[in-house]
Amino acid sequence: MTATIFTHGTVLTIDPQRRIIEDGAVRIIGDRIAAVGPASEILPEPGDHVIDCRGKLILPGLIDAHGHAGHCLIRGIGADTSPLWMKIVTPTYWHQTTREFWAAEGMVSGLERLRAGVTTGVSIISSMPRSDDPEFAVNHARAYDRIGLREIICTGPAGLPWPREVTRWETGSPVRRSITFSEMMEGAEAAIQTLDGSADGRIKVYLTPFTIVPSIDPSNISTPDQAVRLTQDDRDHARVVRELARKYGVRLHSDAFAGHIRMAAQDTENALLGPDIHLQHCWGISPQEIDILAETGTSVTHAPPGRSTPVIEMMARGINLAVTTDGTAPNRYFDLLQTARLFQSVQHVLRGHDRYFFPPGKVLEMITIDAARALGLDHEIGSLEAGKKADVIVLDMRAPHLTPDWQPVHRLIAQAVGHDVETVMVDGRIIMSDRRALQVDEAEAITEGNRVARELVARAGLEKHLCEPGWGQLYRHFDEPVSLPQW
Repeated sequence: MTATIFTHGTVLTIDPQRRIIEDGAVRIIGDRIAAVGPASEILPEPGDHVIDCRGKLILPGLIDAHGHAGHCLIRGIGADTSPLWMKIVTPTYWHQTTREFWAAEGMVSGLERLRAGVTTGVSIISSMPRSDDPEFAVNHARAYDRIGLREIICTGPAGLPWPREVTRWETGSPVRRSITFSEMMEGAEAAIQTLDGSADGRIKVYLTPFTIVPSIDPSNISTPDQAVRLTQDDRDHARVVRELARKYGVRLHSDAFAGHIRMAAQDTENALLGPDIHLQHCWGISPQEIDILAETGTSVTHAPPGRSTPVIEMMARGINLAVTTDGTAPNRYFDLLQTARLFQSVQHVLRGHDRYFFPPGKVLEMITIDAARALGLDHEIGSLEAGKKADVIVLDMRAPHLTPDWQPVHRLIAQAVGHDVETVMVDGRIIMSDRRALQVDEAEAITEGNRVARELVARAGLEKHLCEPGWGQLYRHFDEPVSLPQW
């Protein structure tokens, strides 16, 4: 069988030995890595496709273990009124988005990740998971499949109260109805049945309740007097989620904040904790909750800057922690390299400008192998090793901001950006070359994305939430109160 060989580049393996191979090569056969080593030892055979990587870095595809489907086509909406942001965008998702919206957003978000070298991306359907129509997840995943990426679709029940009001647009006109918790679970199950393991295994579904304990604040810290004991709704929620996950053998993902972890641990049978789940945020969690995460083997994912997230304390207890974008709204992006740099800078500031914390090697691990471990996929992706999936990216280092070309990991974390990624391979197939997407028409996707986004704004009356930039204002002010959607 013919092979693809990336050769004569600097290879950052992220393997157990953390080898950096100057003048190295990676040999790909089918969808797997066949060999990684010096270029002098990995020689092409007749018919092989050889990619000369002189002056370039070869490394595993980046892994974004937490992001949101939908956000790319609403970014900027409500960005200037951050305390109200969720109250603006969540009703928009639940009452104004169509199946067409999710297809178009999938294409735009997938292309943004592709161009940043993110080969595996987690996509939660909406800000608060919306699972009543599984076609939302299906349309989003099909866009990623067309591009050639890996996607983990996260779908599951919204938090309390149940039922919830939604609006569907399949007929072309709005149809409003109430969705029960059972119907949310049925929609999530339909998405699992349709998508999990599809696209030759590149598309997976993780079951994603909004939070692990629905009776307390789903987006903020709950103090000990607020988070006291589990309700029957909490216990039923955990039991049903666990039962569905066990039925299909799927992993779990959710948000957690101070109070959630301590309360979840009260349920000794069905707690949404353990090695098959990764939790995003974990703002303000207590030492007791850090101990619970460590003892249960729960992974954590963190998007900078975060709010009082005890990152170092968790990692000192051996908790696996990955950096994520939480992209892309209201003002984020899917560029994991820039996100990793922000993470490093924020931690330095929080620790009294102690720059000995988080050297570049550790930061790179947190967007590759540590992120793969959080997803339960470190046996397949996250490093360049023989036998693993062939997810490879190439960065061109022949640029002023990446010169001189020594200390490649330092250059990558300190100066590189997603735009420096030149070539992307997923599952042994090259899907971007010379920064051009090979499987889809990028210009067409962007045109369609803009059209669908503008239609959403007009349909939902969101123009008032597209603010002017605040010329001459030291501190933003408004001429009248901000009104919230009343759908």
